[in-house]
Amino acid sequence: MSSSSTTNISDVLREQFGYSSFRGNQEKIILNLLDGKDTFVIMPTGAGKSMCYQLPSLLLEGTAIVISPLIALMKNQVDQMVARGINAHFLNSTLTKGETNRVKKEVLDGKTKLLYVAPESLTKEENIAFLKQAKLSFVAVDEVHCISEWGHDFRPEYRRIRSIIHELGDLPIIALTATATPKVREDIIKNLQMENATLFKGSFFRKNLFYDVRPKVNAKVQLIQFIKKRAGQCGIIYCLSRKKVMALAEFLQVNDVKARPYHAGLDSHVREKNQDDFLNEDVDVIVATIAFGMGIDKPDVRFVVHFDAPKSLEGYYQETGRAGRDSKNSDCLMFYTYNDILKLEKFSKDKTVTERDNARHLLEEVTGYAESSTCRTRQLLHYFGEHLEEDCGFCDNCKTPKESYEATEGVKLALQAVHDIDERFNIKHIAELLSGSKGQYILSNHHDELPIHGKGKHIKTHQWVSILRQILILEYLEKDIHNYGVVRLNERGRNFLASPENIQLRKDHVYPEATEGEEVDQKEIHNHSQAYNRELFDLLKETRKKVATEKDLPPYVIFQEESLEEMATTFPSTIEALTHIVGVGTGKAKKFGTAFIKVIADFVSKNDIDVPSDMFFKTQVNKSRNKIQIIQQIDNKIDLEEIAELLSMDYDKLLEEMEHICHSGTKLNIDYYIESVLDEDKQDDIFDYFYEAESDSLDEAFEELGDEYSEDEIRLMRLKFMSEIAN
Repeated sequence: MSSSSTTNISDVLREQFGYSSFRGNQEKIILNLLDGKDTFVIMPTGAGKSMCYQLPSLLLEGTAIVISPLIALMKNQVDQMVARGINAHFLNSTLTKGETNRVKKEVLDGKTKLLYVAPESLTKEENIAFLKQAKLSFVAVDEVHCISEWGHDFRPEYRRIRSIIHELGDLPIIALTATATPKVREDIIKNLQMENATLFKGSFFRKNLFYDVRPKVNAKVQLIQFIKKRAGQCGIIYCLSRKKVMALAEFLQVNDVKARPYHAGLDSHVREKNQDDFLNEDVDVIVATIAFGMGIDKPDVRFVVHFDAPKSLEGYYQETGRAGRDSKNSDCLMFYTYNDILKLEKFSKDKTVTERDNARHLLEEVTGYAESSTCRTRQLLHYFGEHLEEDCGFCDNCKTPKESYEATEGVKLALQAVHDIDERFNIKHIAELLSGSKGQYILSNHHDELPIHGKGKHIKTHQWVSILRQILILEYLEKDIHNYGVVRLNERGRNFLASPENIQLRKDHVYPEATEGEEVDQKEIHNHSQAYNRELFDLLKETRKKVATEKDLPPYVIFQEESLEEMATTFPSTIEALTHIVGVGTGKAKKFGTAFIKVIADFVSKNDIDVPSDMFFKTQVNKSRNKIQIIQQIDNKIDLEEIAELLSMDYDKLLEEMEHICHSGTKLNIDYYIESVLDEDKQDDIFDYFYEAESDSLDEAFEELGDEYSEDEIRLMRLKFMSEIAN
């Protein structure tokens, strides 16, 4: 390429795109493509991949085809091109027949420089026939990792791309991705038949991203605190399911965060509006499935949160890469519980054996990343085949390092085990061999007969896994690119075996177990994590007893223990703040709260506790979406069976909803109904029981009252008691 051509692309960069200089390898990539050579680009999210095909499309005769997996990406990039005065279109399922015909006409007339095509649209015979008639300049395959079944977002349609390009003619190909491990890279090259392509690989190191993994305990409270500390900043929160997206978006909205949901199940107009509002800064936070964000050109995303564990490190890196594209410091937070990994494993139970195995390998990498105390950045870079000599100093593991230990003998045993089984097995197998397992694969390979078997039985299997992961990142071992998961000795590992040196490793993180992650019962979370201040909790219990004595009421009627635990966690200092505590409505806060506020204020002052203003949060509509309708129907004295039928729920569910309403401090007058189903003596007996009881436990009430009272009768009278006495 001549110097005049180089000058030409610099002029186009400045005049069409408004940039004075290229970034990284952009210029070399563009020149390579303009020379008609196949080009393979691996470049981190935010490094400017799209420029590598957008600019050359303006200099070459004909239309460039851009194969892209997401409609959101196409729309965003086409809008940008049109805004710059460049003729660009997309061809996908959202277009009407008339719109499709207009797009095709402009391409055939030679007016269109860029045509974005979904892989599903590309495979249609009528579209292939249309493209054969058009003058095409080259084909760009964006998000090309989708072609590999070893990647994190495999799309079968991508496997047909090479054969379709052959039908269209001898066109140069530029393949682009932000995430490709050495194994995925090999698969892409093979499938697209790009063995002679020029490879341009940028560094995966993003110095401005702070990686942080936290236990998924009381995650919603943690999330509110995290966002409130970044008030006015924009961010993306990723969830695994559409249901979780909707619930979390609603939760944030209730807590005065300008948040919107985004997932494929939303109406397309709603989805587009939510995306546009985020891009235009009318919304601060998008809660989304992984369908959101690919190709979104928003440079000032200050945080990306994974509320659920990601499916793979490729996906995680790509999604976190949407933060800090303007090179300013940004946060990448993952909430982790192993339960999320188990849920993800269940998602793949109906897939083929190969797909299940691949998914399991990817999840093992996520688990290793989350639980390891090694520098997060080193782990990510190593995963993509890049080595970082020193720790980044800018992640949670670097900022708050875990305890280290002398591991020379352990490392020596681990490396010896790899050697003794001919470097043909994965980390899990090696760990089981060392710990003396008699599992199926150990026995079938006769590894129980090796002298190394059980040599490390004093160390648990999961600890051997930790050792092996760490020495892999420290490059005493290397991955076998042709056999997924298999590790081999390298020169450094062999040198260590010949002449061991002192080596320090770090203990892994141990995350608390939770049956349903962030959805665990609030009381269980507090008991498990001991998040509340025990001294303050005891003072609040004393205050509750004193107030109960003064009011001649059972203590649980004043505030239940889970409410006291949350007060001892979030330190509410006003009646308004108290209303945000679980089980405390406005009426209850005003009725009983003054004494508790005083105790908390005195404790905070005495102990010099710095209480952030965002230490309280609201639950979603008191957990009752039907709250208003239920209250209105009860006010109109409608039978409970009729209310349940009206709201399409069973009677038991209705009582549960009423308990939520009452528990949050709202009175429900159900005397009209109780009088129709319970005689006066029974009412008095149950009411008197709750007046004298130590708690409102149904089990304890059954045991004390006897078999002549049904569960529904006791629940109804408990509702009456709590409404009249507590609220």
